[in-house]
Amino acid sequence: MSITTLTSREFNQHVSGAKLAAKHGPVFITDRGRPAHVLLSIEDYRKMAEAEMTIMDALSQEDVPDFEFDPPRMTDFPREIDIS
Repeated sequence: MSITTLTSREFNQHVSGAKLAAKHGPVFITDRGRPAHVLLSIEDYRKMAEAEMTIMDALSQEDVPDFEFDPPRMTDFPREIDIS
């Protein structure tokens, strides 16, 4: 799978090329240097839409860079309330 990146201007000038590139992988379309849209083939879209990813699947992906995860610590525990 190859990933293609085009500016909005390039996409507008080469729509047919972008469609051909989408057959081989996602095409990221940037707006002012930032990713704004993704063009996918209908087959890739259907696979993605039908797939249910588990947390284990998400964590075991090889092509995703590692990231820091520091969840907030719970310091204020709820007090018990006597309702009797």
